[in-house]
Amino acid sequence: MTNVSAYYQNYRKEMIRLLPEHYSKVLEVGCGEGNFRKNLSQENECWGVEPIKASARKAAEKMDKVLIGTFNEMYDQIPDDYFDLVICNDVIEHMTDHEEFFHSIKKKIKKEGCLVASIPNVRFISNLIELVIKKDWEYKYAGILDRTHLRFFTEKSLKRTIIDSRFEIDQFKGINNYRSGGIKRYFFNVIFMLLGQDARSMQFGFRIKL
Repeated sequence: MTNVSAYYQNYRKEMIRLLPEHYSKVLEVGCGEGNFRKNLSQENECWGVEPIKASARKAAEKMDKVLIGTFNEMYDQIPDDYFDLVICNDVIEHMTDHEEFFHSIKKKIKKEGCLVASIPNVRFISNLIELVIKKDWEYKYAGILDRTHLRFFTEKSLKRTIIDSRFEIDQFKGINNYRSGGIKRYFFNVIFMLLGQDARSMQFGFRIKL
């Protein structure tokens, strides 16, 4: 269960490179304990939305305003056309209707604003090994097959969802990539040539704009 609590404490430094050059009003959906704010180098007004009460209370010590509840529950309390940066780190896959989220979040973002997010990759090599070699699909307390995940994405399906939602992709990267050394590295390089380079990435990080 340690991995579960780590979700809410994570700093997610690998997402820093996806942040835009300028921002002043930030909304983090699923902010956990609010630690990601330490990655924001610019002076900003930072809001959070977090359904876990204990985590939200800790986030409130670090952020300007924290709404306790899901994005849908707090939607009317979030100002329209207000934020120039929205952050969703491993949140969208937990939503009952991710397509509706992509459409509804637009109302909260300024015209020149953007959304930065990460989403697990169901085609990650370790998951493919479980599925194809071990012939298993076991839900777990953390990771790609987290038992609270309601949606699963590949690179292709995620990009299609973004484009169908009328967003423009500014950056799209594989993050937390598989790494191996020695002879295993050459073996997996061949595997990735066969499966596709997207199988290297545990998650995809992206920045999209209206």
